Amino acid sequence: MNDSRLIASDLTVPFVDPARTLDGSRRARVHLHRLETLWINTGTLCNLTCGNCYIESSPRNDRLSYINRAELEHYLDQLRALRHDTRTIGFTGGEPFMNPDLLGMLEDTLEAGYQALVLTNAMKPMRKCRDGLLALRDRFGAQLVIRVSVDHFRQDLHEEERGRRSWGPMLEGLRWLSEHEFAIHVAGRTRWGDDERTLRGGYARLFAAEGITVDAYDPATLVLFPEMDERAPVPEITEACWGILGVDPATVMCASSRMVVKRKGAEAPAVVACTLLPYDPRFELGPRLEDALGSVPLNHPHCAKFCVLGGGSCTST
Repeated sequence: MNDSRLIASDLTVPFVDPARTLDGSRRARVHLHRLETLWINTGTLCNLTCGNCYIESSPRNDRLSYINRAELEHYLDQLRALRHDTRTIGFTGGEPFMNPDLLGMLEDTLEAGYQALVLTNAMKPMRKCRDGLLALRDRFGAQLVIRVSVDHFRQDLHEEERGRRSWGPMLEGLRWLSEHEFAIHVAGRTRWGDDERTLRGGYARLFAAEGITVDAYDPATLVLFPEMDERAPVPEITEACWGILGVDPATVMCASSRMVVKRKGAEAPAVVACTLLPYDPRFELGPRLEDALGSVPLNHPHCAKFCVLGGGSCTST
C-alpha cells in the first residue's frame, strides 16, 4: 500500500497519521498473510433502517451500487490467477438478496469451488429467492452458508435495533432455512452488555424453542459482534500493543480478507482493506486484487475497538 495516499492534513487528532500514533509511537500495521476470504459488498440498499448500522444501509442509501455477475466473475478470474488459496466468498450489504444478480453470483462462486457465505436479515427479500436457494442447496449442500442477523435473543432488544415488526419475519425466515436443512449461522451483538455465557444460553433457549438447528455454543455458528462507535474513546494501536495485549496480528481481519465495493457513479468496483470501512477513501487499495495484497495501517477507531480489542471478525467459518 502506498502510505502517501493515506496521509491526512490534520495530524493533531488520533487515527490519522498512518505511520505514527498521536504520541509519536509507531502505528501497528497488519500484513495480508493469506486472502482466505474475499467479501463482495452487493450494494448498500436494504429493506430495513437499523439504529446502529455501521454501513448506514437503508431503502434509500445507494452509496454503494449493486455489483453484477460479470463484475464478480472478473474478480473470480483474478483469484484464480493469484493462487492465494482463498476459501470463502462472502456476500454482504445492505441486504444481499435485494441485488438481482445474487443467485447468479452464488452459483458462479459455488461452481468455482468456493464456500459462499451470505449475510442476511432473512426477511422478505430472501423469501422471494426461496426457489433459487433450494436449487443451490440441492446442488451444493453445506458449501452454501446463510448467516442470519439476530441482534439479541429477546424480541424487544432485536426490534430496538431493527425496528418494530422485524422479529416475526426474521424468525419465519430462520425457521424456513432450518426446516430445509441449509447450513445456517447466526450473528448476534453484545451492545446490551450481557456476558458471553448469558448470551449463548439465551440464544440456545431461543433456537431450541423454535426448532432452529444452530449450536449457540459454537463461536463459528453463533458469532457475537462487539459494537462499533466511531465517537467512543478508544486507544490507538501501536506496534508494542501486540505483545502487551497478547494479540497475534495474523488473527486480525485484514490479515486474511479484503472487500470489493462499487461506489455510486464509479465505472468499476474497487478493493478496500476492510468490510467495516467501505466509505473511507484512505482504505481503498485499487481496482485489482493484486493492488490490495500489502499491509494495512490500523488508523481507524474500528481497527482498535472492533478488531484488536474486541476480537471481532466478520468471518468465523
